Amino acid sequence: MNGLMLVARREIVTQIRTKAFVIGLIITAVLVAAVSFAPKLLDGPESYTLGTVNSQRLPLEAAAPDAEFTWRAFPGEAAAKQAVLEGDVDAVLVNGTKVLTDGEIDDQLGVLLQSVNREAKLGAAGVSIPPLQVVSVGADTRYQAARTGLAIVLVIVLFMMLIGQATMVAMGVVEEKGSRIVEILLATLRPWQLFGGKIVGLGAVGLINLVTILAVGLAASRFSGIAGDFPPGMPGLVAGVLVWFVLGYAFFATLAGAFASLVSRQEEVNSVLTPLIMVIMLSYFVAFYTATSDPTGTLATVMSCVPPFSSIVMPMRMAATEVPLWQAGLSMAAMVAAVLAALAFGAKVYQRAVLRTGARVKLGDVVRMR
Repeated sequence: MNGLMLVARREIVTQIRTKAFVIGLIITAVLVAAVSFAPKLLDGPESYTLGTVNSQRLPLEAAAPDAEFTWRAFPGEAAAKQAVLEGDVDAVLVNGTKVLTDGEIDDQLGVLLQSVNREAKLGAAGVSIPPLQVVSVGADTRYQAARTGLAIVLVIVLFMMLIGQATMVAMGVVEEKGSRIVEILLATLRPWQLFGGKIVGLGAVGLINLVTILAVGLAASRFSGIAGDFPPGMPGLVAGVLVWFVLGYAFFATLAGAFASLVSRQEEVNSVLTPLIMVIMLSYFVAFYTATSDPTGTLATVMSCVPPFSSIVMPMRMAATEVPLWQAGLSMAAMVAAVLAALAFGAKVYQRAVLRTGARVKLGDVVRMR
């Protein structure tokens, strides 16, 4: 174990001391902060489409001169409900006593309606006025837009991180094998120590990048004000993303390093990594599609429980919607089993192939070796 940690420490120190790592980390932090502030900077004036049923229009423009209001009149409450559910209007004032919405009403709009309605009726009657009754005619969609946005961002980040870190492991294995440094290292280390140390070390570097992205993104979102739109349970979501990255990285990096040990030149790395890259890309496309269309559908549910696709699809579902605890537990247990299988298989392939230089070694030959 000391040898493994020694190799891991070497990988970490080597990476974080390079100018490319430091500059890349700074650029990543700046870009994440810029993306977090972008919605606030690019956001135009608020605009609302409102309806009335047997009600007078409220003078909202005077209370919110920077917002835009469009009014529509409906003949009855049934027509108003249909318009709300179809998204044609944001809210409908009915009989001057209640407001129909689809899910939770927008905070700013809700405050405006209540305050302006109270002022208007106080001016007319001079008596205590009860607040408007807000009635939802659809599901609570308060956080849906924020959930979808978070899910898309997480899918992209995990996709890039998994491909990038797995490729780094593969390149490191080939570099040591091609330069024959591995022969010197294996004179004092066991193959599993060298292989495991590289995976652990580069994984720690990946975690540094991911933690930086998450920390800067959350801090910038809080300063920009858009964090108020985030759904509850963000600490749990962040922790889940870190856990799923570790599991996904362990699986893909182990196999990437094992497959890379079959070749001796970096020009051949892409060819041996093609199957893994295809699996990661398929996971990405499924996660992105389901995040924007149906995170609770059959495709998303099944793929989020099947390793290694679950390493990207499950954290997407956790961000996009509420996931039953038993599904998350089942998915994680299956992924842990897949990681253990990948570690056993990858370590065996690496041990048998890393010292065989020259022409590319066939995976089948390595597996059949005794």
